[in-house]
Amino acid sequence: MKQLTDLKLKVLDLLNEDARRSPALLATLIGVEEEAVKEAIAELEKDHVIVKYAAVVNWSKIEDETVTALIEVQITPERGRGFEGIAERIYLYPQVKSVYLMSGAYDLLVEVEGRNLREVANFVSEKLSPIDSVLSTKTNFILKKYKQDGIIFEDREEDNRLMISP
Repeated sequence: MKQLTDLKLKVLDLLNEDARRSPALLATLIGVEEEAVKEAIAELEKDHVIVKYAAVVNWSKIEDETVTALIEVQITPERGRGFEGIAERIYLYPQVKSVYLMSGAYDLLVEVEGRNLREVANFVSEKLSPIDSVLSTKTNFILKKYKQDGIIFEDREEDNRLMISP
């Protein structure tokens, strides 16, 4: 694992807040030359520290029926590879959005998206559960997202009540 410079850490923090920020704006916010920021970004991309620029979308604002499930998976680690081989086998499916190695009651947390409940259920029963090392699964469907990646999705009403002071 590489130790990052202070400049690269600042660039990462600012891009993580808003990936649309230009190198010129980043340079102004950090207090360095724009060329230094461009070089830092190029190195971070080359080293696969920055792997993607993405928008956080509040899908509930549009007519989208996509279903997201978080699946807790208990597995038997493979000899010589541990959890890596099973995790790779699972994350290669196109329905799988994320896979995390966890501590606690289960080994992997798998985030899956499907067009409907049946599609997710079929993924679990036909693709995930039949894997030899999979001991059990527990599927949790996301009913509503309140906050994701630091972004609050709810349109909060302002409190317009008058303040009462003693």
